[in-house]
Amino acid sequence: MAEKSVVEKAKKIFENFLARQGSRKTPERFSVIDELYALPQDEHIDVEGLFLLMRNKGYSISRATIYNTLDLLVECGLAVKHQFKDKVALYEQALTYKHHDHHVCNQCRKIREFSDERINLIKEAMGSEFQSSITSHSLVLYGDCKIPDCENMRII
Repeated sequence: MAEKSVVEKAKKIFENFLARQGSRKTPERFSVIDELYALPQDEHIDVEGLFLLMRNKGYSISRATIYNTLDLLVECGLAVKHQFKDKVALYEQALTYKHHDHHVCNQCRKIREFSDERINLIKEAMGSEFQSSITSHSLVLYGDCKIPDCENMRII
């Protein structure tokens, strides 16, 4: 969950972005920020999950509004969109985003975030080999869960 100051900063950035775009500043759009940034920082959520979460909290909002708002949040740098294998698009908050990579279990679909300095060494080596300044990367590892009694296997 993001601190209140982070949420307020996100709303200010979004408000300025919408003004530059000439887009409407609706309460529904800002409620998407509230709920996205209320999630644990390492949580990823799809549109349907966010829609159900918001409906259960009493919001009157359509899936289309959530889709469109998330696209705008990605465009202005307040959300990150991920597409893991055969899964639908998942989103996470981006204002306090620190680069990380992902491990996705093929069986239970649990997504784990990780960072490893060795990946940066590989980036530097490949940048040198290709005579390129590597500015970003995306790494997703897929594997089969070997955790006995994995709590995520019960969800399936």
